[in-house]
Amino acid sequence: MHSSHSVRGSYDKPKCSASPPPGHSVEERLSLRQQAEERFAGLPASPSAVQQTQMPLAMQHLLHELQVHQIELEMQNDELRRAQNALDTAQARYFDVYEQAAVGYCTISGQGLITQANLTTASLVGVLRNRLMHRLLSEFIAREDRDIFYFFRQRLQDTQQPQSCELRLRKANKPAAWVRLEAMAVPGEEGDMALRMVITDITERKHADERLQLTALVFSHAQEGIAITDAQGCISEVNDAFTRITGYSRAEVLGQNPRLLKSGRQSPAFYVDLWQQLTSQGQWCGEIWNRRKNGQVYAEQLSINAVRGPNGAVQRYVALFSDITSLKLHEQQMEHLAHFDVLTGLPNRLLKADRLQQAMAHARRTGRGLAVAYIDLDGFKTINDQFGHEAGDQMLVNIARQMQQVLREGDTLARLGGDEFVAILIDMDDISACAPLLERLLAAAAQPLTFADQKLQVSASLGVTFYPQQQDVEADQLLRQADQAMYLAKQAGKNCYQVFDAAQDSHLRGWHADLRRLQQALAKQEFVLHYQPKVNMRTGQLVGAEALIRWQHPDKGLLPPTAFLSVFEGDPLAVDVGEWVIHSALTQMERWQAQGLTVPVSVNVGARQLQQPDFVARLQALLAQHAQVSPQLLSIEILETSALQDIAYVSQVIDDCQRLGVHFSLDDFGTGYSSLLYLKRLRVAELKIDQGFVRDMLDDPDDRPILEGIIGLARAFKREVIAEGVETVAHGTLLLQLGCELAQGYGIARPMPAADLLAWANSWQPDAAWRGL
Repeated sequence: MHSSHSVRGSYDKPKCSASPPPGHSVEERLSLRQQAEERFAGLPASPSAVQQTQMPLAMQHLLHELQVHQIELEMQNDELRRAQNALDTAQARYFDVYEQAAVGYCTISGQGLITQANLTTASLVGVLRNRLMHRLLSEFIAREDRDIFYFFRQRLQDTQQPQSCELRLRKANKPAAWVRLEAMAVPGEEGDMALRMVITDITERKHADERLQLTALVFSHAQEGIAITDAQGCISEVNDAFTRITGYSRAEVLGQNPRLLKSGRQSPAFYVDLWQQLTSQGQWCGEIWNRRKNGQVYAEQLSINAVRGPNGAVQRYVALFSDITSLKLHEQQMEHLAHFDVLTGLPNRLLKADRLQQAMAHARRTGRGLAVAYIDLDGFKTINDQFGHEAGDQMLVNIARQMQQVLREGDTLARLGGDEFVAILIDMDDISACAPLLERLLAAAAQPLTFADQKLQVSASLGVTFYPQQQDVEADQLLRQADQAMYLAKQAGKNCYQVFDAAQDSHLRGWHADLRRLQQALAKQEFVLHYQPKVNMRTGQLVGAEALIRWQHPDKGLLPPTAFLSVFEGDPLAVDVGEWVIHSALTQMERWQAQGLTVPVSVNVGARQLQQPDFVARLQALLAQHAQVSPQLLSIEILETSALQDIAYVSQVIDDCQRLGVHFSLDDFGTGYSSLLYLKRLRVAELKIDQGFVRDMLDDPDDRPILEGIIGLARAFKREVIAEGVETVAHGTLLLQLGCELAQGYGIARPMPAADLLAWANSWQPDAAWRGL
C-alpha cells in the first residue's frame, strides 16, 4: 500500500514536468504547454497505446508527461530555429544596409585612428578594409584639405554637437574624391572621445556645381549676347553682353518680347520662315539686322534653340548672338574691292563682265544696239617712268574722272588694269550714233594734268565694236574685237578711234597665227644668225660684223628678216627674240676666239626690248654667261626713231651699258628727227648712215650734202661714222673722198653664215681704187 501511495503522490505532483524555457514568462510556458497538449492529442494512436493503458496509472501519467514535454522541446527547438533564421536574415540585412550602404560609415578614436569602417568607406579611399583599420584617417585626406579636417575635429570637441565639412579623399592612382563628412562625438572604448562619421561621396555634385559655375561664368562673361525666353517668348534672363550690344539693361528687357529689337529691315515673311524652322527643327541660325536702344541699326549673327522638357513640350528658347556690324562693313569693303578698281573707283574686270552681260541682255530685249569701246592711253609709260608712279596714278585718276563725266546714265566705264579702260555704251546702233561720244572720250583722255609744276598730257587710242552682229558673239569676243580695233588705232597714229570689221579681224587672226608660229620657231631653234662684215675701206681691216637674223623655215627655206620681223614688232616676243640674238652672237664670238678670230659684233635691239625696265640687268646677265668675251667687243645698234621715243630713258640705258663696256651705234641716222641736242644727249659711240642716202648718192645730188653733214656732225661730236649700203666701188670711193672710211654693204660682202666669216676675213682685200685715196 505504501508503494501505491508513493506512485499516486508522484502522479499528483509530477517531478518531471517541463521547466519554463529561459526568458519565457509563466503565461508563455502555460501557452506552450497547452499547444503541446493539443498537438499530442491530435497524434494518431500508436500500436503501443493499448499496452500503455495496462500500465499503472502513475506510469501512464509519467509517460504522458514525457511525451508532452518532448513535444514542448520540439516546439522550443522550432522556435529557436525560427529565431536563428530571423537573426541570420537580420544580419544579412544589416550587412546590406551597413556594409554596402550608399554612404561610408566610419568610427575613429580620439587619436584619429580608424576603428570601424564599412566597405563603402574602404572603397572611397581605395584600400581593402583589413588594411584600413587602425590607420589615421588623415592619411587619406588630400594634403591641401587636412587643415579643414583638423578644425572639423576641433569643433566637435569644443561643441560636442554634430558637425559637417567637405573635403577630398585621396585614392591611389585615381583622382581625389570629394566627400561630405557628418560626425558626432561618442564615448570611446578607452574613455576618450570617439567620432562616429557618415561619409557621403559628393564628387558628382561638386562637378555639377563646377559645371554650373562655369556655365554661369560663360553666361556672364561671354562676348556673345545671350537671351533666354519662356515658351511664350518673354525674356526671362539676359547676360552682360546682351546689354553691351543692345544698350538695354536687364531690368528693361525682363518680361519683354525680343521684337523690341526689330529694325524693320526684315520683311514679315522673314519672321514667318524663322518661326516655321524653329518650330519644325527646334533651331534657327542666320543673320539679322536689329536696332539698339539708341536707334542705331546693327547686324548680328543669331542662333535660336528651343529647349524641350521631358514631355517634349517647349519650355524656353535660348538665343545666342554676336555683333557682326564691323564684319558686314568689311565684307562690303571687300565686295567693293572685288568689283571696283582701288585707284580710280571704276568697275574692275569682274564687274565689267557682269555689266557687259546685262547690257547685252538689254540690247536683245529692247532691240537697241550696244557699243563696246576699248581704250588704251598713249605715252602713259613715259609719264610713269619720267615723273614717277605718283604722277602716273594721278594721271589715271584724272583721266578716269574726265571720261566718266562725258558718259551718259546707263553707260559703264571700267578699268582693266594699267592704262587700259573699257566703255560699255548702251543704245548705240552704229558708228554714226556713237562717234560724238567716242570723240568726247578721246578729248577727255587728252585733258592735261598739272603735277609738280609740270603740265602732263597723254592721248588715247580707242577701238569700238557693236552688238548684236550677224553672227552670235559672246562678251569675250566683243572685248577682243574692240581690242583689235584699238590696236589698229595705235597703228594709225594714235589719238583716234577705229571700228572693228571682219576684214580687220581676218587680218589680225592671221597676225596672231603668224605670231604663234614665230613663237614655235624660237622654241624649235629655227632662227639663225648671218653676219655682214664691216671694214675699213682704206686699210682693208675687218673692224666688225653685224649679226642679222634669218629664219630657216622647214618648208620655205631661208627667210630674210623682212618676211617676219614686223609680225612681232611691239610684242613681248620681240624681247625674247632679241635676247636670243645677243646670246647667240656672244656664243659665236667665243667660237671665233677659239679659232683665233677676235672680231667686234653689233646686234640690233628694237624699241620694245630696249624699253624693258630690266634691260641692263638682263644684258649684264648674258655677258656674265659669256665671260670669255670682252663686253667692249659687243655693240648695240638702235634705230634713231626708237631712241627719240623716250630720249631721257634711252640716254640712261646707254650710259649704264657703257659702264659695262658695251657700246651703242645709232642706226639709220638721218631718217628721224636728228638734232644737235639729241646727238649731244645720246652718248653713242657710232653713227650709222642710212643706206638710202648711200645707195642714191651717185645719182641724187641732194644726198651728198646730207652725207657731208652727217660725217661732219660725227667728227664734231667725236663719234665714229660708218656707211651701210655700199654696193659698188664707186660708192666706196666717194665715201672715202668725203672722209668716211668704215662701211658695209653688198659691194664688200653679203651677210654670210658664221662658219664662212673666218675664210672671208683671211682672203678679202679692198679694191685698188680705195687704197690710193
